[in-house]
Amino acid sequence: METKQDIQCVPCNTIGQALTGDRLHELRRGLSDGWLVVDEHHLEKAYRFRNFAQALAFTNSVGTLAEQIGHHPTIQLSWGAVRISVWTHKINGLSESDFALAAHIDQL
Repeated sequence: METKQDIQCVPCNTIGQALTGDRLHELRRGLSDGWLVVDEHHLEKAYRFRNFAQALAFTNSVGTLAEQIGHHPTIQLSWGAVRISVWTHKINGLSESDFALAAHIDQL
């Protein structure tokens, strides 16, 4: 089984088809608790914080990370909570890069 340290982001132009089936669940097991594979299309996780300021700081950290690695999640910010959704738009589904991004987000 791969761990989050084994998974790396790759450029979108090198990605073929979206991942399906067992491979998705194998990669999911390499992530921390809370990440869900939704409809074999995207990853999703909710983070909780004590207040809006902490949630906003986390959101900004995720944004900075996304810019650094060139892979951008959907981020929903509300008071004390941030919901992250990740998928590769070019293939309208999940790639290994999505799992890499999820692992990097957890390291924040």
